[in-house]
Amino acid sequence: MKVLIAKIKKIFDTSVDIVFGIILVFIILGIAIGAIQLFWSVWTLFRFEGITGHYIELIADVLTLYVLVELSRSLVEYFSTHKLRLTFIVDAAIVFVIREILIALFKHELAPEMLYAFSVFLLVLGALRTSAVVMYQREKKISN
Repeated sequence: MKVLIAKIKKIFDTSVDIVFGIILVFIILGIAIGAIQLFWSVWTLFRFEGITGHYIELIADVLTLYVLVELSRSLVEYFSTHKLRLTFIVDAAIVFVIREILIALFKHELAPEMLYAFSVFLLVLGALRTSAVVMYQREKKISN
């Protein structure tokens, strides 16, 4: 029975590694394509369509690339430890929420209620990230 469970666990681990590897390849492709498009879109800033111009799109693109980088970091960390580090995922979530807030603020489409909701959500994410770092440090200390 233990042999069967060990074989099933090995198949599961291999399957997860393959799926995460494929996801990582697509994220890397997305980052590369996004970076190329970002550099290409910088030239649109020279059209001088008002003070803000296309800066909001540029800021959104940069923050989106940052989210992809954070997600790829969590997958790379998985391959070395076979654990998903919560801090990288929460970092990506925090950046994504901040991205949405910035876009809504620049477009003047953010209602006060939504700003309060985003603020509470960021507070929860920040507390979650802090807790994850503290727990990681405890685990590290215990394992040494």
